[in-house]
Amino acid sequence: MKTTMVLLCLALVSWGANAQMDHTMKGMNELKTKVADKSAVPTSIMVKHSLLVTSIIDNYLALKNALVEDNSKKAASSGKLLFDALGKFNLSSQSESQQKGLKDILDDAKENAEHISENGDKIDHQREHFEILGTDIKDLIIITGADRTLYQVYCPMFDNKKGGKWLSESNEIRNPLFGSKMSKCGSVTLTITVK
Repeated sequence: MKTTMVLLCLALVSWGANAQMDHTMKGMNELKTKVADKSAVPTSIMVKHSLLVTSIIDNYLALKNALVEDNSKKAASSGKLLFDALGKFNLSSQSESQQKGLKDILDDAKENAEHISENGDKIDHQREHFEILGTDIKDLIIITGADRTLYQVYCPMFDNKKGGKWLSESNEIRNPLFGSKMSKCGSVTLTITVK
């Protein structure tokens, strides 16, 4: 009986140690996965040099700067200019395989630019559409190229702490999603350079 109790105690101690080791190993594996995932996110990408979207980039950046200045009227007029520039993009200059994806991106970008242009008295609404627009413009640039280095900036406080991104011509943080309320919120998460 004594031998059985000793063996039972040893088994329980051994099982507890194994369970703790399994838990520790699981934590280490999760940490390795998180580190691996983090390293898989690019911090810079290179795109081809292209003048195809110069006017689109110019108007997007003018819109961004109007929002940085809390100027909803100027943002509305910049949104209209961006809408017009997006409408002038020549899809036939791209390969057939790229045209459908580009059409979807351009349609989404035009819709957001139009919302911004039509809401000159609602800066918060403009900022919501601007945040979405940044992804469209980045996707467009990745496919077509650009004529300058751009920076993608991320602010974790936007949209009830869900976060928001935008493109900038400078790595200096000037936040268009909050303007003067939180002008320095953000950090560069991606640098887009030109070959």
